[in-house]
Amino acid sequence: MSDDTIRLATVGRILRRRRRLLAVVVVVGALVGFGASLLFPPSYTTTASVLLPGQWEERELLTQAEIATSSQVLDRTAAALHWSGVSGTDLRGQVSVKPADGNIIKISGTAATPARAQQLADRMAQQFVDFAARLAGNDPDPGADAGPQTLRKQVAQTNRRISELADAADPGRTVESVQARTELEKLRTALQEALQKLEEADPATDKATMVVMGPSARPTGEAPPTRTQLIAGGALVFLLLTIVGHLAAARVDRRPRTGQEIAAALGSELLGTVDVPGERASRRPQEHGARTRVRRLLGVDTRWDLPTPRVCGDEGSRRLRYRRVCVRLRTQLPTARGLLVVVPEGDETALRAAGQLVAEAASDPSGAFAGRGYPALRVTEVSAQRPMVPDRDVESGVLVVLSAGTWSAGELSGVAEACADAGHELVGVVVADPVRAGGKTAAAPPPRRPPAAVAVGEDVRGGRA
Repeated sequence: MSDDTIRLATVGRILRRRRRLLAVVVVVGALVGFGASLLFPPSYTTTASVLLPGQWEERELLTQAEIATSSQVLDRTAAALHWSGVSGTDLRGQVSVKPADGNIIKISGTAATPARAQQLADRMAQQFVDFAARLAGNDPDPGADAGPQTLRKQVAQTNRRISELADAADPGRTVESVQARTELEKLRTALQEALQKLEEADPATDKATMVVMGPSARPTGEAPPTRTQLIAGGALVFLLLTIVGHLAAARVDRRPRTGQEIAAALGSELLGTVDVPGERASRRPQEHGARTRVRRLLGVDTRWDLPTPRVCGDEGSRRLRYRRVCVRLRTQLPTARGLLVVVPEGDETALRAAGQLVAEAASDPSGAFAGRGYPALRVTEVSAQRPMVPDRDVESGVLVVLSAGTWSAGELSGVAEACADAGHELVGVVVADPVRAGGKTAAAPPPRRPPAAVAVGEDVRGGRA
């Protein structure tokens, strides 16, 4: 396949020429998405915010977020919710915590109903604040340990006792009293310095207690993925997979697409390219099965990767191409002898081109009485998968007519071998190019003699090929 498969125009060609198939694929993908939405019940998510006053570094906020999802907080939340059969481990997949700008911790809760989601987020935020307060030593529980506050009270009492001892000592009358007062002042200074260091090391001195910024809002819509998103996603995924499949198939396709490539695959000479105005393909008796009707309904009975037919000239210019092919045949065959025109089955464009060639050869203006006329042509169709060419009788060779980009090199090689097995010499190849009719069509002159009968699919003995 050429580089045309990776161009945006190729995708447009797929959408244009496979629109029926793509429409069916989109519907199937939407149905799959709808089925997936039935397997996953709807859920609702809401968020509660916790404010952390003071100066906090980013790593400290991340630490608080990890604390909020710890097993201690989850277990406390599960106990406060009183949901039957729900433990802290079950809540781990229903909550998420992340730090936000402005020293705020966002706690999100997901549940099957809006009320349960709101309750989960609020309880989770409150339990996180209570647990963080206990870690900071601000637990209001009277049974808790004394902590830093009790230590500060004891230091203050010690300072007062030192002052009382200093006042009770004899004020400077003896050496012993002076030394005692000095030692007491040193002890007072050491206690104050220790208390100051304790206050500097205590994070609670510059960070106030965390607070919940109000109750969370009750969710009004489902959490993603919603049913609509699943349906749209299924349709989009199926559409993209179908387009990618078309591109991949076209990329690995190695069918000959030019006249020279086709002639090389057949091992013969290219005699020319003829134009065939595009028309709706006629239905054959053997093409009325259910599979054929489905392919026609989906629009996959024709190739999508063939280039858009170009606009051709008038009838006179098209007939000129056929006449040139007949002249080349007459040059190769000096005497007017018959030729068997082989067309692969199913190639409607090539079959119409072969019929036009037969009519052009029959209307030879020079006449065959002098032995210099066009060869008499007879058309037969052969299967490209299992080709069977009629045995040689009165024909002096085979002319292969087919359209480009339709048959693989192996199929063309099989047709050439079938011609050789039947004793025919392959005299040339004619490529039928579908075109769009344009311009004024000129009336064709009447033939000088009646056209020869076109035997489609029959050998010279009247049997089926």
